[in-house]
Amino acid sequence: MLRFDVISLFPAYFEPLKHHGVSRRAFDSAQMQLQCWNPRDFTTDAHRTIDDRPYGGGPGMVMLAEPLERTLDAIAAARQQAAQPAAPVWLFSPTGRRIDQKLVEDLAQSDGATLLCARYEGVDQRLIDRRVDTEISLGDFVLSGGEIPALALLDAVSRLLPGVLGCAQSAQQDSFSSGLLDCPHYTRPEVLNDQTVPEVLLSGDHARIAQWRREQSLRLTLRRRPDLLVQMLSTQSLSKRDLQFLSAMGYTP
Repeated sequence: MLRFDVISLFPAYFEPLKHHGVSRRAFDSAQMQLQCWNPRDFTTDAHRTIDDRPYGGGPGMVMLAEPLERTLDAIAAARQQAAQPAAPVWLFSPTGRRIDQKLVEDLAQSDGATLLCARYEGVDQRLIDRRVDTEISLGDFVLSGGEIPALALLDAVSRLLPGVLGCAQSAQQDSFSSGLLDCPHYTRPEVLNDQTVPEVLLSGDHARIAQWRREQSLRLTLRRRPDLLVQMLSTQSLSKRDLQFLSAMGYTP
């Protein structure tokens, strides 16, 4: 079972994940467990202070190390009491590694993680140096806190678990799972505002359909994310036929 412990000042963010949509199935099937921890519960003053002004001056506030340290100790003790293995601590930070499908797939095969959702200007660096194993980011932009990236990561992991999606192949065909962007998809009606479904998808020829979808993925990736093709070339993940198709489109490795 995947266990996630989330440290957040706003634990209510995470309730919908457990009760709605596809991710709900991961919790209903007990394949995934989520427990939220509010660091205010581990403060020692009457005001439940969680932040303070930064040394050296400047705008904003910085999250205090001590309440977070006590929160992490409580999580470690809870996991040990439940006979669950220790888990790495991941901090959501704009300076971290960007989340990608490989990271999500690796996490889905693990025992889970402790997810630290920072707020304000961030976390006292001494806490990061002592207790954080990995810093991760949703992208090259700044959010008010780590809750939205945490939700995105948990949702991405949940859909890879057995039985969570209606069809296991859905996850395998998603964008990035093969290294490429996904191909376009069509459904009924066959004609919509004078636009028709591509003939090959109506042919019943599964080999032709598979090749068309592969070529559409290659075409879309070349147009929008050519950096992904560079990665696939470095891992020799493109077939000779893929390279011939890309070459005909003017792509030069």
